[in-house]
Amino acid sequence: MADRLHQLLHLLKESADDSFLLFALAKEYEQREDYSQALKCYLRIRESDPTYVGLYYHLGKLYELLGCSAEAIEAYQAGIRQAAAAGDTHAKSELSSALMELED
Repeated sequence: MADRLHQLLHLLKESADDSFLLFALAKEYEQREDYSQALKCYLRIRESDPTYVGLYYHLGKLYELLGCSAEAIEAYQAGIRQAAAAGDTHAKSELSSALMELED
């Protein structure tokens, strides 16, 4: 597993704002329960590539795990807007479901 982390970090040096690499790195940190580093990766994606729809569901779930409900709601709502703009009905549906579950 350490090899995967090092590989991702090495690749990221060559493509610092690659959303796919940052997302993979965030998931790797989540597997290691290094939630602060995972959050940094997700926030970096949101900053550099806010149209990366796949980000918002995972960011919201991480916020939920961290007990940050208001931030999770904001992430889901932002994701719903991005998914709608992109015409991604599947992502919009998943984000809407996550939002409804959290708001219940």
